[in-house]
Amino acid sequence: MARYDHLRLVRLPEQLERRRRSGGGTAPVHEPGGHSRKLRTELDALVAEQQRRRRPEFVDPSLILRVRMNGMTLEEDWERLGLTLLASDEDKTLILFASSDEMQGFRERLDAYSRGTPPGQAAPSYAAFINRVEEISSLQPRDRIGLRLREDGFTGADDFAADRIFLLDVELWDLGRREVRTRKLDQIADYIEARAGEVLDRYVGPSITMLRARLSGSVVRTLLDLDVVAVIDAPPEPDIATGDALELTLAELPALEPLAADAPVIGVVDSGLNAHPLIDDVVVGAIGVPAVLGEADDLGHGTRVGGIALFGDLRSQLAGGMLKRVARIASAKVVNDRGAFDEMRLVPSQMREALTTLHQRFGCRLFVISLGDAKRIYDGSKVGPWAATLDELARELDVVIVVSAGNRAPRGGNRIEQAVTEYPGYLLEPANRLCEPAGAMNVITVGSLAHGEGIGPDFHEDVHVRAITRALEPSPFTRVGPGIGGALKPDFVDVGGTMVFDPVVTRLRLGEDLPTAGVLTLHHRALDRLFTTGSGTSYAAPLVANKAARILARFPTASANLVRALLAGAAQSPDEAVLKLQPLGGEALRSVCGHGRIDAVRAAYSDDHRVVFYADDELPLDHFAVYKLPIPELFQSGGRRTIRVSLAFDPPVRHTRADYTGVGMSFRLVRGCESALIFDHYRRRTQAEGRRPDIDGRYNCGLEPGPRERERSTLQSASVTFSRDTDRYGDSYHLVVRCEAGWAANFETRQRFAVVVELKHQAEVQLYARLRARVRLPA
Repeated sequence: MARYDHLRLVRLPEQLERRRRSGGGTAPVHEPGGHSRKLRTELDALVAEQQRRRRPEFVDPSLILRVRMNGMTLEEDWERLGLTLLASDEDKTLILFASSDEMQGFRERLDAYSRGTPPGQAAPSYAAFINRVEEISSLQPRDRIGLRLREDGFTGADDFAADRIFLLDVELWDLGRREVRTRKLDQIADYIEARAGEVLDRYVGPSITMLRARLSGSVVRTLLDLDVVAVIDAPPEPDIATGDALELTLAELPALEPLAADAPVIGVVDSGLNAHPLIDDVVVGAIGVPAVLGEADDLGHGTRVGGIALFGDLRSQLAGGMLKRVARIASAKVVNDRGAFDEMRLVPSQMREALTTLHQRFGCRLFVISLGDAKRIYDGSKVGPWAATLDELARELDVVIVVSAGNRAPRGGNRIEQAVTEYPGYLLEPANRLCEPAGAMNVITVGSLAHGEGIGPDFHEDVHVRAITRALEPSPFTRVGPGIGGALKPDFVDVGGTMVFDPVVTRLRLGEDLPTAGVLTLHHRALDRLFTTGSGTSYAAPLVANKAARILARFPTASANLVRALLAGAAQSPDEAVLKLQPLGGEALRSVCGHGRIDAVRAAYSDDHRVVFYADDELPLDHFAVYKLPIPELFQSGGRRTIRVSLAFDPPVRHTRADYTGVGMSFRLVRGCESALIFDHYRRRTQAEGRRPDIDGRYNCGLEPGPRERERSTLQSASVTFSRDTDRYGDSYHLVVRCEAGWAANFETRQRFAVVVELKHQAEVQLYARLRARVRLPA
């Protein structure tokens, strides 16, 4: 198959502000006198309660309140009153910070509203605002108990025995300026240490403020009463499967292909990296975070992950007679030799130090993190500080971060055999959702596919040993989405092994102890043996990192957004997975497989009948861009033709908000219209200019999945297929990319993004040559 360079997507020069979407519904109507008295009573009770709970060590006139809204949250109205939004939920509940107990501006509005409709007005003053405020209340100690602690049975302050010592993470609300948050954190640290506690680590990030401490239950009870505290929880526990495979012997290794000195560097953030004859020449550096952990991989997990990141499918390479690496490697050891995080450090601070150090010292622009907190399962509400920190780093450093979706033993019934009989239904159980940090939005999350049945010659005639999967069906242990706000997660799937039911030992066997059930990779003790096997999403994630490294090798200056968009544009769910998941309903495939499995060659190259256009770009907030897409005559007829559009962007995030991302983006593909009409339709208009000109529905290309599904994600991909002639729509289509400012408009002015468009015709059509003549190749 021919391999050609991708082509540039041409953006039209106009830069216009976009037309805003309207919405919010009708505000409820209350009786002004009664509703204002109710709200004032609730506010007075909240202030009195918080004043009673304040301790001398934390005297502060500020106020934190919970407000339940009806319909629109009206954040701007609260901000005009001097309040800061700290958190929001899907049910329109807001957590707000007031700098004093007075709440004078809000009380003045209540007074004006309570007087009814003034002469000459249609409604009471501030009715649109006050009518939507349903209830005002305070946060209780139980509201500050985190998910891990709740799962361990802690539901209230009294559950913390006063004389018991706990190791806990304490997170504060994002009260704004770093110096304010630091001062609050110092006050709490001083309080803990004054009562024989020990503060082990502190972290003050762009929006996350935390400390880890060893403290008594009596101190925990006090902290649960502090308004400034957002949540107290147990530290994350990484889920790492370990174990040695049965001996694999190789009489003779194939030749090892040399690697270019400027090859991309993959940063493996894991359990360390050991010397190995197949990778020693491409290791550029290693660190421990904290340094006391050292760099050696006594656990073995990091070396396994690194081996797959460098080689990809090692089993097929050994069979093919040539060993080829795609990148160099650097390692950051962040878990100890038992597979646990260092109890002296907060995970967000470890992640920030590990990634920024690897980026600055060794030039890493691609990272793989095959770690996950199995006790922090995404429940449909908010992601945690670990995920938010990775999202912040992906944006700040412009790097690609690949994480594993997490693993879970099948729980389809009461008997272990039901891992076979109930497959794949148990994949969609609520307890099988992604684990932290796989819900992060600016990173690539990867689920697992089986490489086969997992049964070797030893069990071929044993009727008791049962396979669960066939090749390219979902692995029985893979975790699934959707992500926050219904976002498409995992982003991709790749081969991570399978498991086999073995009644002789009454357990489900993975690649760690049954080599045929796992994927092949490097052993961390090369003097004992060169290779080992394993099963898990931990090994699917580095396969995707391997493919991303190939993109960076082809496009060394590409942004992280462009790498993500190219990968999405070349992904498709395997037919085997589609057939297996079909009985579970339409959403099952998206929840399990995301965009699908990536074809690395398609991501990196165009060919004769398939042409990829791309743009690495940015937009001012609340603006839109229009790109011209050439449609040659031979693409307007002659069988099935497909246009696929993929968009990636990296918005700011706040993990305490229901609207986690601070910027939204979307795209539309329009045919048969002049660009002037498109600009006039989508631009912002003044009232004097009148109604916007319409674009008839037949000119809109019906991309699937539709806007409602795809716009929940920061990595979007959709396509449309034509089977009839489309010559009446002309030789140019237009792609409209829109940027919608959210809460990030308070501090951001522009948003980076990348867009990729694929035109695909039947194999015998020479499409690339026609399009190459109409556009310029990239510089």
